[in-house]
Amino acid sequence: MKTNIELEEFQNIKIEHFTYPLPEERIAKFPLATRESSKLLRYEDGDIEEGHFSDARELLQPGQLLVFNNTKVIHARLFFRKTTGALIEIFCLEPFMPVDYAQNFAACGVCEWSCMIGNLKKWKEGYIECHFCHAGQQGRLKAEKVAQQGGEVIVRFCWDLPVSFSEVLEACGKIPIPPYLNRESEASDEIRYQTVYSREEGSVAAPTAGLHFTAQILSDLKAKGVHIAELTLHVGAGTFRPVKSETIGEHDMHTEHLIISRALVKQLRDAAKEIFAVGTTSVRTLESLYWMGVKCLEGIEEFYTLDQWEAYILPDRYTLQESMNALVEWFEMNRQEYLKARTTIIIVPGYRFRVIDALFTNFHQPQSTLLLLVSAAVGEDWRKIYAYALEHDFRFLSYGDSSLLKVKNKKK
Repeated sequence: MKTNIELEEFQNIKIEHFTYPLPEERIAKFPLATRESSKLLRYEDGDIEEGHFSDARELLQPGQLLVFNNTKVIHARLFFRKTTGALIEIFCLEPFMPVDYAQNFAACGVCEWSCMIGNLKKWKEGYIECHFCHAGQQGRLKAEKVAQQGGEVIVRFCWDLPVSFSEVLEACGKIPIPPYLNRESEASDEIRYQTVYSREEGSVAAPTAGLHFTAQILSDLKAKGVHIAELTLHVGAGTFRPVKSETIGEHDMHTEHLIISRALVKQLRDAAKEIFAVGTTSVRTLESLYWMGVKCLEGIEEFYTLDQWEAYILPDRYTLQESMNALVEWFEMNRQEYLKARTTIIIVPGYRFRVIDALFTNFHQPQSTLLLLVSAAVGEDWRKIYAYALEHDFRFLSYGDSSLLKVKNKKK
């Protein structure tokens, strides 16, 4: 185990050291006409090169492993008009009853979600309702407050058509584009704020590093011999939560739910060449998976959860192959094909990566946990990377341009 002194060094990192000037006009409010036409900044060992995302075909080599997050953004924003005229917004964050994503989306007639409420003070008691249309039938959706947990509210939804809650959301809700875009969602966001490989419903924000990939690029990479793998991490609203504390140790990282297949774990165990993660969500999942394997090796029963700072105190003497093999043995012993887990891991400067060799990622907000993750990957060169992007007209944040960063701080 590592010492408390070492852990304190990570927790005492000051967020004010991870800022840069981001003019409003550099934030991409809309995507480009085509996904692959975005710019691509490539970084390796201090060197920066510039190209376009379509270059990804040439940059990846046969035998390398490319890992995507296949989560799908749901229509999480629901709007209700009270008889008084007050507009209430319910932002669905994660399932509460049933707690399982798939079961909740399949629920018919009633379910409960943990939500954020806009204009909550105008919703004092009773239920609110809205009308929706599904397959030519008119339906009614009712929402009722059940309990309050911190800043979130448990809401019970009831509806009168024989359809799933997933279908209700599709009919009633809006895609929750990021708040910093300062605009309402439009019809184009229905397509462009989803990756082309999105399949598993559950996110309230897109894994935006994947927005640049097209079906043709994926097909070309597969034909070239690049190995493709998928995982699922449902992105929560916490990804937009600003760090308001002076030190990162005072910031409570958000928990996210993930689903891992036995096939992916075997691919990671047997990987002979570099592992590329598409997006910070894939990075968090893959690195969490290593530590879950370590917990298995250490005989820790609840290995499928990872707390915020647990990766900084667990023993790190195991190889990736040993860690993944422990998980493979769990899959086989329990006759499971999928592992449902949750992670609260925070990746900060000084963290030594155990799984990934490189990551595709967009350009992130100042003083954000995502920028801390980038700094963990490339060290102080993050300043050079972001200065270059600002000086060379790169577009920032969710609909912005991309980067391919080789990790400097990986444990051998």
